[in-house]
Amino acid sequence: MRGLVFFFCCLVALATCQAVRYDLTLNHRKTYEYKYEGEVKFGSGKPNRAESGVRIQCNIKISGESPQVFILQVSDVTFAELNGITGKSDFSQCPKLSQRIAAQLAKPFKFEHINGHVRQIQAAPDVTETTVNIVRGMLSFFHATVKTSPTVYELEEVGIHGMCQNNYATEINKQTNNMNITQVVDIDHCRIKAAVQNGMAFAVLDKETKQRGESMFSTVQYLYTIQPTEEGGMVKSAYALEQQHFSPFNVKRGSFRMEAKKEMVLIRVSEGGKPANVGQLQNRGDIVHNLVNSNANIPLVMQDLAEPKAKAIRMIKQLAEDHKNQIKKETTEDTLKVYQLLRMLQDRDLDEMWVELARNNEHRRFFLDMVAEINDDRVLKFLQKRFQAKDVSANEAVQTLLIAMNHLQPRAELVEKAKEIMNMEFIKSNPHLWTAAMFSFGSLVYKYCAYHSPCPQAAVQPLLNLANEGLRNHNETKMFIALRALGNAGHPGSIKTITNFLPGVAANPVDVSCRLQSAAMQALRLTARRDPHNVQEIALKVFLQKSCAPETNMMAIMVMFNTKPSAALVSTLTAHLEREKDIHLASFAYSYLENIARSKTPDNHYLSIYCSLAVKSLAAKFGRLSYNSRSFRMDMFDDDLLMGTSASLNMLGGPTSILPTEIISQQKYFAIGRIMRLMEFGIRSETLKQLIGPSIPGFKGDFSFSDFQAIYNALKNWESLPNDKPIISAYSRLSGQEFFFVNIQKDLLEYIKAAVSPSAPKGTPVWAAIEQLQKGLSWHWTKPLLNIEARLLQATTLGLPVEIAKYYQTVTGITINAKAAINPPQVQHLGDLMNADISLESEGVVGFTKDFWIFHGINTELFQCGSEMKSKAPVELPLKLSAKINVGKRVLELDIPACKNEFELISFSSNLYAVSRNIGDPESPKRTPMIPDEFNSQQPTPNNWWRKANMCAKSSMYGVGVCVDYDIRRQYFNNEYPLYSIMGFTHAAIRVVPAEATKPVEKIHLEVQCKPASHPLTIRHVYETMRRIAQERSQEQSNSASNERETRNSQEIMMDATAPQPVVSIKAIAMSGNQNLEGFDVTLYNPSEGDTLKAQMIVSHIGDAANWKMCVDASAQSPANVKAMISWGAQCKPYKISVMTAAAQSPAPRQTLEAKVEWANVPEEMVNYCSRMERYIPGMALLSGFNQTFESNANQEVSASIVCASSDSIDVTIKLPKYTVFRQAVPLPFSSASFRVENTERNEQA
Repeated sequence: MRGLVFFFCCLVALATCQAVRYDLTLNHRKTYEYKYEGEVKFGSGKPNRAESGVRIQCNIKISGESPQVFILQVSDVTFAELNGITGKSDFSQCPKLSQRIAAQLAKPFKFEHINGHVRQIQAAPDVTETTVNIVRGMLSFFHATVKTSPTVYELEEVGIHGMCQNNYATEINKQTNNMNITQVVDIDHCRIKAAVQNGMAFAVLDKETKQRGESMFSTVQYLYTIQPTEEGGMVKSAYALEQQHFSPFNVKRGSFRMEAKKEMVLIRVSEGGKPANVGQLQNRGDIVHNLVNSNANIPLVMQDLAEPKAKAIRMIKQLAEDHKNQIKKETTEDTLKVYQLLRMLQDRDLDEMWVELARNNEHRRFFLDMVAEINDDRVLKFLQKRFQAKDVSANEAVQTLLIAMNHLQPRAELVEKAKEIMNMEFIKSNPHLWTAAMFSFGSLVYKYCAYHSPCPQAAVQPLLNLANEGLRNHNETKMFIALRALGNAGHPGSIKTITNFLPGVAANPVDVSCRLQSAAMQALRLTARRDPHNVQEIALKVFLQKSCAPETNMMAIMVMFNTKPSAALVSTLTAHLEREKDIHLASFAYSYLENIARSKTPDNHYLSIYCSLAVKSLAAKFGRLSYNSRSFRMDMFDDDLLMGTSASLNMLGGPTSILPTEIISQQKYFAIGRIMRLMEFGIRSETLKQLIGPSIPGFKGDFSFSDFQAIYNALKNWESLPNDKPIISAYSRLSGQEFFFVNIQKDLLEYIKAAVSPSAPKGTPVWAAIEQLQKGLSWHWTKPLLNIEARLLQATTLGLPVEIAKYYQTVTGITINAKAAINPPQVQHLGDLMNADISLESEGVVGFTKDFWIFHGINTELFQCGSEMKSKAPVELPLKLSAKINVGKRVLELDIPACKNEFELISFSSNLYAVSRNIGDPESPKRTPMIPDEFNSQQPTPNNWWRKANMCAKSSMYGVGVCVDYDIRRQYFNNEYPLYSIMGFTHAAIRVVPAEATKPVEKIHLEVQCKPASHPLTIRHVYETMRRIAQERSQEQSNSASNERETRNSQEIMMDATAPQPVVSIKAIAMSGNQNLEGFDVTLYNPSEGDTLKAQMIVSHIGDAANWKMCVDASAQSPANVKAMISWGAQCKPYKISVMTAAAQSPAPRQTLEAKVEWANVPEEMVNYCSRMERYIPGMALLSGFNQTFESNANQEVSASIVCASSDSIDVTIKLPKYTVFRQAVPLPFSSASFRVENTERNEQA
């Protein structure tokens, strides 16, 4: 019997176990009520720092409509925000916003729940997507895969963050039988991520940089308590924590932090219950966060968006008024509000704004500059209407179209709309506008392809058609512009078309000019990253093609290395170079490899190893080459900052010219795991090289003055060049995108020559400008420009979008009022102006203000909170002066009014804030400095770092001074963590201030005279004469004193007659009415003899009983052998310093450059200052890797020697009176091979 009972109990227990389930389930016959709370905070995670955040609290009720469809209702909603110091501030209620959010959440939501996952979500049509996302954050607690076996498992599944890898760990509580689940989601490496990135398409992602550190790191963890039931697991409680660390540098060296957490606790479960009447609902998608179209939600602005058109018109007019005379730095930030308002408008609103604003030039210009930032089809439609109506000028069209196309969203429909604009007759009617349209369309295609891979060839087809059409019709202009536009596009589908212009590559090669070959090779520069294999193959073929011009072969090398070639390809290139006979090509290739071998940037990490091996192999043959075809590069990178920069200069040429055919300058910036191409400039000699062949008379090759004179003489024959081909061409690129290109044709030079010819009569453009100046000219120009708008939006577990944004804008303004007078006024030709006195009265201001922001926080149309760095840098230069010029006499005089009022020339201010904004009270944002203002300069603490100074240099002579102010406040580990170097208040400024003058100053007179007459009447003579006249009139002076002064004056004039001829004479005089003049006279002489260059300068103090002078005597036998003697004081006698540098042969033999500074007598103030500075040298030397020895050296001498240790390193020794510092093998950012060769040749000649 007992056995039977035991058997029966086992069956009951087994049946009970089988009836209990843990997989997430909702019973449609029950109603579940939960308490929900979600909050997010942003700050640094350090004590005594400001932080901001928001909190949402509510009750959730879930009831069933069917076994798989449920209704969610939200009640008792409260919204609170936090803004203040950690531990000292708490969340405060926001009643207005709570009511607004509660009204949205009060409407029922329907969702499907199948197998523990939330599927389709439905909501009322008037419920915003932000509200639906908040609901997604609540429902994500019911979205998990629960397994009883195994207890640890991994799954890739859809969640609120997208399709991500999930790691689960489960454990059953033996006492309660509940299951505790830990779920960790890898949201940094989601296969499909709920994220949107804008504004970074032109910044190349660099994997090697990311291997050295991250600028952002995120984690999210869920904790569930699941109560088993017969129907399935019921969520009894749940908790989620998401952390995100962000830094503009490396996160391991300090970061901003986001902490988002939410909690849900079961209150009760009741049976039955009638579902709410949900009404008409719309499908809003699944559990994945839906990132709202955020173009209008600028994270730095919160304003009431009702009646946006009227507000935009009013603000544009106000901005135009504010900046009418000069840039008003206090209101430049309002441009962001205008951008936001414009992005809220409809097509008809823009048309109506144009009608109202176009009549006023100031309003018109502001509107055209700002409407370009709408960045979708509305701006294209607006421009299309303007071009059809032809109510904008070509200049206005170029500026607006370039900005609008480059700032468009990368969407397929916008690419198609841009194609329509390219084909408009208005675009084709102006060559500059047409070129700008082609280039900007190529940039749009590049950006579109950056977000859509593979990129359809249809996107770039108009440019391919243009290139093929030009090829068929032999239209070089169309071919050239098409190739450069294709270079902007960087589309892999354009490779086949581009290769038609490259010899040795195409199946049916076409004979094209060298400039087209070079353009075709450059057109592959961006494709190199997208299709490296094909570009490598093409580049190698072109490099080996001997029928190409040498500069095309060199360009092929540059493009090949853009693909980051493998070790095998570098070895192949090296093998071919070993047999290369063209010394110009070899010189360029070797120097290019040498530069990459020394590179420190992450993108060249492996490539530098391959190139260093290649350089070792080629050094014996090419290491001493130094031709005009060379490459130069300097770069640096810091792992703690994850930042770096590089600059390169490439000179491409060949044996047909002593000068490079093409010169290309490039700069790059490395940050946050990306490579940003900064400015690139290029200039190419077209037919100009016909004048400068392999040799020209008088050219020796050392680029001395005689060499430049020989080149100048050769260029005088430019009129013999052909008319139908450009003489030179130039281009500019920004972010890798070409936006400017110009051909300098012969007809342009002829036009300029005729316009400025001395025989040019009235009626020419130059004369028109002169006549306008005589009548009076008033000109004003202002331009707002949003340079950078880079945004990254991601989902959070709360359903709120976290955003990292960078904004950089500039408002530039120029105001000039000028009027000229000519004496004598009866001039008929420009040549008559050569001997006329021309005076100009001008007044105006040139300035700009730059604003820069970094934002890390939550950004919705309802509220914003986060960390915000705000920087402002205004620059203002007043232009009030009178000028007189006589070209024939080579005299320029400037009169500058005395400084009466203080003004700020340049300043920079920055601070980091915890910010909170909400639509309930948009005009009252909360902004707390991240580091509180609790500094005390008298009692600094270990955690506080404060530097504040006000330094002024004032001249009592001129009555003006310059002051430099700075106030820098930091806190916590400023030296250890780079992030904290920007976390705090910064203000620095340079101000021009009035100074107490020894006598009233009316104006400051500047005079520059070049090659004056044999015995010019100098300021000194004027001064002496005025003093003599004043004393003659004085009855207290005797006639004998006057006669003595006359005699001394005559002797001085005779002494001047024997003095060497000055080259330039500069005077700066403080004018004080009828009082004595006072100032300085600077005279430069050039007593050069033979090959030795000499220069002398005398600075004299002019004034009553003034005898202070400074004399500088310098000579140079070569660039490395220079001597200078500096003496100053009364008649240049008391104080003296000598400086010399010389190249010498060291015993090794290794080339040495020596420098020495000696002094006999110097002022006591200089001795004290140098003594203070000397105390810092040992520490600075130690930090720089130098060693130190204590030994007695020459007492009044400092010497240094630089020894060329290798082609890319030097040995440095610096000797001071009491010790010596030295360091061996100091790396160079450039090759010293040319230095070595030049000195070797010089020593051999000696």
